[in-house]
Amino acid sequence: MSDAFLSVRDLYFTYDDGIEALRNVTLDVYRNELFVLFGPSRAGKSTLLRLCNRLSDLIEHTERQGAITLDGKDIFAADVNISALRRRVSMVFAIPTPLPGSIYANLVYGLKLAGIRDKGELERRVERSLRQAALWDEVKDRLDASALALSGGQRQRLCLARSLALEPEIILLDNPTSGLDPISTATVEESLYELKQRYTIIMVPHSVQQAARVADRAAFLLNGELIEVGRAERMFVHPQDQRTEDYITGRFG
Repeated sequence: MSDAFLSVRDLYFTYDDGIEALRNVTLDVYRNELFVLFGPSRAGKSTLLRLCNRLSDLIEHTERQGAITLDGKDIFAADVNISALRRRVSMVFAIPTPLPGSIYANLVYGLKLAGIRDKGELERRVERSLRQAALWDEVKDRLDASALALSGGQRQRLCLARSLALEPEIILLDNPTSGLDPISTATVEESLYELKQRYTIIMVPHSVQQAARVADRAAFLLNGELIEVGRAERMFVHPQDQRTEDYITGRFG
């Protein structure tokens, strides 16, 4: 029996226009690893990410076959509380979207929705999540300032902190450094090394180079199919499938 934390088995996903976004995908993700999904546009990476916390439910007229289990439990089972699932499996999108209001208000919004009202607990989670997202030192003296006044890199780290405040078990990152400058990108990447000590991370990277830098294990997707999966130090040096090698080396076409 697999000791994977999150398992995808024989997964198919089709949109209402007949496009098969995922076809027979099977893979495992283990605790406290940074697992990367990489491949060209329309490979199915973001679709798979959204299936992992059922954001796919928000898309009408789709069809799914196969299973995803979290810690052995089918996430699509009838008795699954979707709100609770999304607290366990949190998502950070490519475009950072702070809420109107202060930095502090952004961080406590989800906590209050989850029923947390104790001021001391709220403040503890705000500070810890900002530290984990490598943002605390930059904003600790202006938590009442508008979140919309932050730079692009700071906004992305705020959105990451907002997810971390809910103390998830898995963090889904959909191209989290898209549009960021190299310094902000490096800051986000550095925070990932610390975060995976506490969380499991599944990430769609900005580039093959980023995938090779940050991944523990990686999966190459092409036209909705899983082509290859394995340890990053092997895949990005000695890929087993010619299509993976062509994509990594830029010969893909």
